[in-house]
Amino acid sequence: MNILALSGSLRAASLNTALLRALARIAPPGVEVHLYDGLGALPLFNPDDEAGDPAPVAALRRAILAADALVIASPEYAHGVSGVMKNALDWMVSSEAFIDLPLALFNASPRASIAQAALRETLLTMSVRLVDGACITLPLIGSGLDVDGIAAQPQMRAALLAALGHLQAAVQTAPAQ
Repeated sequence: MNILALSGSLRAASLNTALLRALARIAPPGVEVHLYDGLGALPLFNPDDEAGDPAPVAALRRAILAADALVIASPEYAHGVSGVMKNALDWMVSSEAFIDLPLALFNASPRASIAQAALRETLLTMSVRLVDGACITLPLIGSGLDVDGIAAQPQMRAALLAALGHLQAAVQTAPAQ
């Protein structure tokens, strides 16, 4: 199973990115989690440029189409979805890449509920198959945990593995593409 992980943060010390890296580290055999690192290279969305299919946009689309499932972890900025995540989704909205794709939302801050709701609404509009059992919120703000700490902390590790289990089940029951 191939899972593509997208972080809505470009910060080097991002807790959302650390959460996705921890997921990749603890994934069981047969499950590959690939953290996509090209969101920062996407040009600002302009519908006039869609026909030209800029190379970074085409690369993201190919990565999504090659994935069996998607995991998104994104911070909340001023009660909104991060600009980098919104930009990426805007580029993909006219693509069929997200249709019926099993997807999990990870949240590194329990206070980031407004952006999570907005992100959920956007993704449902794009026709993803949101796997509610795989959507988790882990309180990383102020925890002092890094990738190793997240992967080793028993409750967080268990939550990540449970989310992966739900995502795996969703992929196995997905209609053939």
